[in-house]
Amino acid sequence: EMLILSCSSKLQLLEGVLRRGLPETLMVHGGLMNINRGNPGGYEVLVDSWPDFKAVLLRPRKEVVTDNSDLFSNMHAAFYRDLGAYRALLESPGAINWGHTSDPVTGGLLWANLTVACPPVSVLTALLSLCFPRLDPAMKLSSLTASHVDLLNVTWAKGGNERSRRYLASLIRSFPSTCVLDATGCPISWNMTDQFGTMRHGYTLPEHRSHGYYSIVTIVTAKRLHAQGYPSFGHTSLDNYPMQRLQVNHGFRLLPSMSRFIIHHPTPGTVPS
Repeated sequence: EMLILSCSSKLQLLEGVLRRGLPETLMVHGGLMNINRGNPGGYEVLVDSWPDFKAVLLRPRKEVVTDNSDLFSNMHAAFYRDLGAYRALLESPGAINWGHTSDPVTGGLLWANLTVACPPVSVLTALLSLCFPRLDPAMKLSSLTASHVDLLNVTWAKGGNERSRRYLASLIRSFPSTCVLDATGCPISWNMTDQFGTMRHGYTLPEHRSHGYYSIVTIVTAKRLHAQGYPSFGHTSLDNYPMQRLQVNHGFRLLPSMSRFIIHHPTPGTVPS
């Protein structure tokens, strides 16, 4: 059975229930917060039952996904208390668009990430006071704009094509971001947030690394999320040990039990086991 929750009072109630389940509910909770605050990503909420739900699925509305070969626009987030209920929800007719074609470059596995929870606001504030003195006076903090999307697209390991460019442009347009600009107004370090409230797509140009710029943009973005009531968290590649050590040194908490795998299943009409 599949139910689409569209009543604002039910969505607010669900948000409260998911907040009490943090950190296990991080991605679904963050996505639902975005839905309840204007829904800039164009998502909707499915549950197996209400009010005693056992599985929740966030999916993009059909009008958002217009290209079956565009994997970036077809990301989902799920939380479940019962695996059987979750599988039944996925198998409900129309719950998932299994007709998307496989990406010829990445194959089935798109991302394998470790979830990282940010420290409390007081810790972030203290860290920021240590990082800001390192900021060159010629540099300034700002937010990403549409004029920066080409740079983000060519520096992203999963980017470099028109679909990834559209995806990055939509994140810049719809969700908070932070960057350090050089004297010419070009971003040298940045990170962004996505439709699930996740901090992601962090990058520093190679010639500007080891100056603390990425620490600054991460902490500023995390503080912005906290100020808006979002729990701040992000993802780090499973094999990116230097970044994981940096995050631990900054008081971030690694959540290995919540490793995040984004998989495209190439066979329409089947549910991965």
